[in-house]
Amino acid sequence: MATEKRKRGRPKSFADKSEQNTNQSLDRAIDILECLASARGLALSEVAERLDLAPATVYRALHTFESRRLTEIDPETQTWHIGPDLFRLGSAFLLRSSLVERARPVLRKLMEVTGETANIGIERDGEILFLSQVETQSNIRAFFQPGTRAPLHASGIGKALLSQYDRARIDRLLPEMRLEQFTMKTRFDKEQLLSELDLIHRRGWALDDEERTHGMRCVAAPITDFTGEAIGGISVSGPSDRMPDARLTEIGNIVRDAALDLSRRLGAPLSVSIRPSTDEA
Repeated sequence: MATEKRKRGRPKSFADKSEQNTNQSLDRAIDILECLASARGLALSEVAERLDLAPATVYRALHTFESRRLTEIDPETQTWHIGPDLFRLGSAFLLRSSLVERARPVLRKLMEVTGETANIGIERDGEILFLSQVETQSNIRAFFQPGTRAPLHASGIGKALLSQYDRARIDRLLPEMRLEQFTMKTRFDKEQLLSELDLIHRRGWALDDEERTHGMRCVAAPITDFTGEAIGGISVSGPSDRMPDARLTEIGNIVRDAALDLSRRLGAPLSVSIRPSTDEA
């Protein structure tokens, strides 16, 4: 008699969707790591207060992590920080593909040509996850630490990616997205956003026009893989006064061409425009 094949990596007795498959202690431990990652040093009491946990619980977790070099404490300030081995573990994510490695020379050239910081990011869980950047040497510059997230509707890379998705996929994403207004220029109206995505698709590059941060602009374009699917985006970011209206088309074309170059390094077909010119309702 045939038996149901157990999914690899899961205990035989565990049901796929049972609440018993979660571990509350492990959940709390991950919350503590995420809390530390969101700040530049926190005292034990601050972590406990932010997460509404008992200080003793936080203390045990932090010291356990410290023994594995996942966290570390500054002895002078008594503040806790993410440790070197957590960075090593997180870096394994980047090794899953050659995207960041292949992007480095493209990003460096993009920074040199435009004079602004060049970035690369992908979509994860309805947000943009920044993977790497090459910083400009200018004193005033944009900075996105690897692992930083940004909303799709208020970031250059986010809108560049959305412009490549078909209407069905966008309609699935929009209800899950909180179209938060960060500045007076943020596109938080659905119809206004859809209209802009059509423009982005036609010209091949997107603009974050101070929509997340006052005084900062970002120009981005999508990256596609060998199947023609949009898998990420690259951008240049900098102060608005160094990226005036008169330079936007020039910068946009440079970023678009850099994205095409990177896409072809990843095996993309010569034509990388994948979104239909007319959307189906």
